[in-house]
Amino acid sequence: MDFEKNSPEKDLADAHLPDRADSPAFTYDLLATDGAARAGVFHTPHGPIETPIFAPVGTQATVKSITPAQLHELNASLVLSNTYHLYLRPGAELVDEMGGLHEFMQWPRPMLTDSGGFQVFSLAEMRKIDDDGVTFKSHIDGSMHRFTPEKSIEIQQLLGADIIMAFDECAPPYDRAYNEKAMARTHAWAERCARFKSRPDQALFGIVQGGVFPDLRARSAEFIASLDFPGHAIGGLSVGETKDEMNAMLEVVNPILPANKPRYLMGVGSPEDLIHGIARGVDIFDCVLPTRLARHAAAMTRTGRVNLMNAVYAHDHAPIDAGCGCYTCQHFTRAYLRHLIVAKEMLAGTLISIHNIHTLLQLVRDARQAIFEGRYQTFAAEFLAAYPSKKS
Repeated sequence: MDFEKNSPEKDLADAHLPDRADSPAFTYDLLATDGAARAGVFHTPHGPIETPIFAPVGTQATVKSITPAQLHELNASLVLSNTYHLYLRPGAELVDEMGGLHEFMQWPRPMLTDSGGFQVFSLAEMRKIDDDGVTFKSHIDGSMHRFTPEKSIEIQQLLGADIIMAFDECAPPYDRAYNEKAMARTHAWAERCARFKSRPDQALFGIVQGGVFPDLRARSAEFIASLDFPGHAIGGLSVGETKDEMNAMLEVVNPILPANKPRYLMGVGSPEDLIHGIARGVDIFDCVLPTRLARHAAAMTRTGRVNLMNAVYAHDHAPIDAGCGCYTCQHFTRAYLRHLIVAKEMLAGTLISIHNIHTLLQLVRDARQAIFEGRYQTFAAEFLAAYPSKKS
């Protein structure tokens, strides 16, 4: 590749992709606390992850509409990809043949893959669950497949991300009987995943389940913590329960999980949820929200969302956010972005995605700094006071 000297693309191409054999152990350093809020560093074979952190989602080995060089320039430090989708297409064996996800998609920094559990269980009538695993129908071509805990780990080991997830069952939040059964499966499957995993350069996280039931959540957190994973995920939230219920479950789970290991809240990424989650001890977040909103003409700001499709912006000379330092806000007006949207130009999604991802990354960086300075509670209160649910 013939990149220009000192370009972000050249920096990315020159970045070291470590061999599997030279990977260090996974460790978490807790550097500061402010109440339950935490600032730390999780060390991985592809570099450190400074927490709290937001991870953009690259479901199919690409963050939609964004190049790896652009993510690098945004200083993203962690990207998530999806086991279910990559298993179906192009296939984990092909990714492994191409050198693993880092080489395949040319991303030299840390990566995380989910277990495929959430996607399989969201198929509803297209899958059948038993205590050994799940049989499901592909949403692409209708072919039949089966995931077990061992199969999920096998796929994730071929994909080669730094952080991988135990196979779990995500249950409807309000069905107690189902949650008890799903939690028992999740625990048994976590043990099977831990026994089957063999790659030392991957950190396997166990997943806490239990719906909106405090006693189940506490029991699940205690059990998953007892398995001594290098990190822990909190699953089954932001799936239909209220935000107050989600926050209440975090207040149950996080004090039980070990303080010397990172905590990952799966699939959560709105600005207010990041602030609430950090206040309750969450370290890692991921979500498709910033790029999904961008594809629907919505920009994230610290005072709410801006719908750039609105006619009021047709002659607007201002950037999306006058206080934002992202590439989009430094170069383009709302009028130009609205023109791209109306003309159905692909660049609209790219420029708004750059802005939205930057907004979330900068928010967690500012939160981290506030924790170090012992002012996180004030920082969070001021943010939430200025953040409405919507802005036209």
